[in-house]
Amino acid sequence: MLSLRDYTRDVICHSHDHVQLLFGLQGTLDLEISGHAGSLRRLPRQTLAVVPAATQHACDSRTGSRCLVLDVPEHWVRSRLAGRTDSSLRLFERPLIQDMTVSQYQLVDWLARHATIDRTLGEHGAALLIASLAQDCAPAEASAFPLAALRAHIDRHLQHPLQVADLARLCGLSVARLHARFLAETGHSPMAYVRERRLARAHALLQSTDLPIGEVAARVGYDSQSAFAAAVRQAYGKSPRQLKREPLDKTGE
Repeated sequence: MLSLRDYTRDVICHSHDHVQLLFGLQGTLDLEISGHAGSLRRLPRQTLAVVPAATQHACDSRTGSRCLVLDVPEHWVRSRLAGRTDSSLRLFERPLIQDMTVSQYQLVDWLARHATIDRTLGEHGAALLIASLAQDCAPAEASAFPLAALRAHIDRHLQHPLQVADLARLCGLSVARLHARFLAETGHSPMAYVRERRLARAHALLQSTDLPIGEVAARVGYDSQSAFAAAVRQAYGKSPRQLKREPLDKTGE
């Protein structure tokens, strides 16, 4: 189940019929998981990735990367994690990339050095690691996620810098937990969600007011009008000036 793998510039692209967990040990792995918001992501040291069963994914590393890889058959979870089966399977339902806690990384580091050559140690260590991850990450076991309150806070402060750490403090969550909860609830990372809200407000202002484009950009947190224009074009396929000329009833905003 456990193996140490070195990744190079050679691109690997495949899927498999079991869940796979990757734990960054050295270097940085470039990883793209189908269905994961943000597409291409980096997997540096002390970061984990969950690749659900039958999910296409591709990876390579320009500078070299070493990962501990855990291949997890569902029947093994049901037989070895009887008390944590449901939470473990929920953890494996969707793609996930996030930081590990210090204690989780210490366990991963120990497993990398000892358990890859001992099947018994490997299975017991894998069970302990999955139980820890399921307890820390599974959204169904956490308290209700205050998405409406967060959205209201974001919308009130669109013209100001918004940091993930500040949003996490509002919820009483760690940055890693907030990131996981946002992905589970919205399909977006926190900052991608903030960007989406900024651009939705900008779209509405461009359509419904006579504000200059620079003023619209400032009201949604963009200091640079050129950066604002690039973001609008990427989101809507048109420049701010083109959106401003469009009839309101074409947008559905």
